[in-house]
Amino acid sequence: MSIIHLMTIDLITALCAFALVTSITPGPNNLMLMASGANFGFSRSIPHMAGIGLGFVVMVILVGLGLAQVFEAFPISHVILKVVSVCYMLFLAWKIAGAAPPSDTEKTGTPLTFLQAALFQWVNPKAWAMALTAVTVYAPTRSYEIILLVAFIFGAINLPSVSLWTVIGQQMRRFLTNRKRLRIFNLTMAFLLILSLYPVLL
Repeated sequence: MSIIHLMTIDLITALCAFALVTSITPGPNNLMLMASGANFGFSRSIPHMAGIGLGFVVMVILVGLGLAQVFEAFPISHVILKVVSVCYMLFLAWKIAGAAPPSDTEKTGTPLTFLQAALFQWVNPKAWAMALTAVTVYAPTRSYEIILLVAFIFGAINLPSVSLWTVIGQQMRRFLTNRKRLRIFNLTMAFLLILSLYPVLL
């Protein structure tokens, strides 16, 4: 049976809508990209954006091919993942809160690298929720072809969606040359990043 028969137009449309809504709404990735755009500009944030896009696609594929069952078989892994997620996101929030003004950052600061952004998906609670939902709800079978198609559709929508937040941050750059305004912005982004942990802590 072909993929077209398994993935109906309605199901693909629903997947696209789910991918757009979850990708473009606020979350750890988008908040960090907006902060990166404001502090480092769009060009220097490209590896960060690419790492999110490719990292999430790989995550969907691995979850779809059986990684979810591993977590179900070993419940302690959920606790370990939760602790690691909270600790790493608190560290990132601390880095954002202490970021220097754009003029100083260009000389001394460093945005997230491609690998760091890709690995971050594995401790990002929202990314886990998105990947698990994409696989369990929108993949009628767990065949390799279906999982690849779901991952491709999600990746094609996710990357431009999250990149929009970098553009927003870059546009805010002109208003953040004042140290006080940048400090308030970075503290706000750090606070929102910590706030995004609320579902995990519950």
